[in-house]
Amino acid sequence: MTMWATVRLRPLVARSTLPPCRRWRDTGAYIHGVTCSPSPKVSYNRFHTTAICSPTRASLLTGRNSHNVGAGQITEAASGFPGYTGTIPKSAATLAKVLSGYGYDTAAFGKWHNTPVDDLMKSGPFDQYPTGLGFSYFYGFLAGETSQYNPRLYENTNPIEPPRKPEEGYHLTEDMADQAIKLIRANRALTPDRPFFIYFAPGGAHGPHHVHKEWADKYKGKFDMGWEKLRNITFEKQKAMGWIPNSTKLTPIDPTMVKWEEIPEEQRAFQLRLMEVYAGYLEHTDTQDGKVVEELERQGLFNNTLIIYVLGDNGASAEGIHGTIDELLAENALPSTYQQQMEVLNRDFGGLDALGSQHVDKMYHSSWAWALDTPFKSTKLVAAHFGGMRTPMVMSWPKVIKHDPTPRSQFHHVCDIAPTIYEAVGVQFPTRVEGAKQMPLDGVSMVYTWNNVSVKERKSAQYFEVMGSRGVYKDGWFASVFGPRIPWAEANETRMREWNPDTDVWELYDLTRDFSQAEDLAKEMPDQVAKMKQIFLMEATANKVLPIGAGLYTIYYHPEEGPHSPLTEWKLYEGLTRIAESNAPGFHSGQNSLATIDVEISANASGVLYCVGGTAGGFSVYMDNGYLYAEYMSTLLYRYIAKSTTPLQPGTRKIQVRLIFETTKGLGPPADLTLFVDGQQVGWVKVEKSIRLVFDASETFDVGMDLGSPVSLLYQNRTPFKFNGKINLLHVKYINGTSMHTWWCRLIRPTISLGQLLKLDRALLGPYVLPFFLVQSRRTSFIRL
Repeated sequence: MTMWATVRLRPLVARSTLPPCRRWRDTGAYIHGVTCSPSPKVSYNRFHTTAICSPTRASLLTGRNSHNVGAGQITEAASGFPGYTGTIPKSAATLAKVLSGYGYDTAAFGKWHNTPVDDLMKSGPFDQYPTGLGFSYFYGFLAGETSQYNPRLYENTNPIEPPRKPEEGYHLTEDMADQAIKLIRANRALTPDRPFFIYFAPGGAHGPHHVHKEWADKYKGKFDMGWEKLRNITFEKQKAMGWIPNSTKLTPIDPTMVKWEEIPEEQRAFQLRLMEVYAGYLEHTDTQDGKVVEELERQGLFNNTLIIYVLGDNGASAEGIHGTIDELLAENALPSTYQQQMEVLNRDFGGLDALGSQHVDKMYHSSWAWALDTPFKSTKLVAAHFGGMRTPMVMSWPKVIKHDPTPRSQFHHVCDIAPTIYEAVGVQFPTRVEGAKQMPLDGVSMVYTWNNVSVKERKSAQYFEVMGSRGVYKDGWFASVFGPRIPWAEANETRMREWNPDTDVWELYDLTRDFSQAEDLAKEMPDQVAKMKQIFLMEATANKVLPIGAGLYTIYYHPEEGPHSPLTEWKLYEGLTRIAESNAPGFHSGQNSLATIDVEISANASGVLYCVGGTAGGFSVYMDNGYLYAEYMSTLLYRYIAKSTTPLQPGTRKIQVRLIFETTKGLGPPADLTLFVDGQQVGWVKVEKSIRLVFDASETFDVGMDLGSPVSLLYQNRTPFKFNGKINLLHVKYINGTSMHTWWCRLIRPTISLGQLLKLDRALLGPYVLPFFLVQSRRTSFIRL
């Protein structure tokens, strides 16, 4: 996903863009160059993100380290630890907030992913929405990802539907570019005296990889050599371009990764098409970026516009594991095979050509991610290796920056973007914003590098941490720990359960001679390792990183303490839509529920009664030609449908839908899904595999229709499939003692508590570990020391 920012002063424009998970363009192989970074420009080959999306965005927008502003983890996995609350404090005013105080028009487009999930309600609060954090206008999505064909859009704080349907050629990235162009034109036409700041963050090329077939077809056959040879080709081209030093060593494939030769011949067409779709998606996204730049040129603004283009908010993503037609298989720890996926593709969607379409949420094989992170080790979610957090960055301002093809090699971080913009536009950072005393900026300006390629770097230290994976830079040295998770492999319960930060093995690299972290010097230089560990401890303490592993607390060890609705019972009415999954009734593993619907139906009644989720996974209760259905879809691979034996008689009816999970230990336990009409059982199905965490990243709960992508194939061509009867009341409640605090206890989970986490940290943290207790609030748990 690219991110870029445009800021226009009186007389300048600056623009900042952040794309998710994009790596390919600057490798010099096969895909066209970056269209939104025209000459003259300067580029940076030692620029770093946080290795994960929400934290990178928070850091870019505030100029502070991510943990320091409560963004040490994605918002869905926020917890009570000070560095992980998922709430940006008022003491960390964003670029938009500061620039708006200086008379700027400010607008954000695309992915946001920095609003607490339990704030995603039509009644707010809105202080953590883009408009609450300083942007005058927002058009995009608040979740971590969304469909490019059926996006769950917001305009400012209002949920809206896309202006066209997929069948009419709609694509979100194209829509975003059009909206940004409209805003620039409105600014020029109505308020030409106002400078503007645009934050443009497309969903591409984050998953799901959605692009029309003709874009993917352009890359047919381009990757037939496989990922190892692709990586070798890329490496040689990087050196030939002067992007990396000639002395750089190409790091080998990790022993836990899959080699191309290990992919059976009959499966290679699938793996290749996944990559071709990604490449087409990437070019398509760049093309839309280019449209916005072209508008700046048409308006005569380009020469005096500062464009900051960050290639991605992290390294290439390995979350596709073995290559998938549904990203959420891995997130929910559901098993899948190549044969299962091809069966679904062929049976339901017409084969490999469906990859890239609205029907599947595909993601490439994790080893493609490794190839895209050439020449480095690892991928997204690893803060120990530059494959996780190093990304190309480009700045263009023709009036001020002289073109130089030699990359800048000063070590910099995404928190340095805001200070750069402040210096560039001549803004003095305020000590108070709207009455709130401001935290110091953690970043340093990069303006000093613009016209001096060899100037000494001004950033002496920078820490990194993602879910226990961690590292620290200091004056040319980098020390790091890989951490408990292996992003390109299925979750290893034993590894996670037995992880002890005290016994983590540290690595050490001399970056003045080792660009790619190819030579680990830890065993040869234990004193330097000890010194770097102390530096990490000081940086971690100052930036609220501690305790180590806190980012895993709700996403892995205790999901029941993550952000969620405190309700155990809901009374809902027809027309209530776009309720975030996190705030709606839950139908995940262990959440026993009974839904009662007071409904008036006619003969051949049809339409959705209520649903949650979408194409990637969901739960829908609907009628069709008088029959009652309940469909539980645990991703595209596992569909379970209960259907009434006969059509329902017209009139007022009481429909009940009961979902009872087995109490056996294990992830995704089976459940009984039973339908009742007027007290009589009319249908039943066994749900063999249930959803553990989430049905979909952005799809919502709707009453009386199914907005967005459809849950069921049975009505996919009739969306939103609005119910043609009348729903007087939908009453949903948890039963059999189910609550968010108890359902997870019915499942197998690692036998580790927060106290044990802190005990594991004690040797590393020493006196910085303090006693605490958790207090539950509406928004999240918090810690009192």
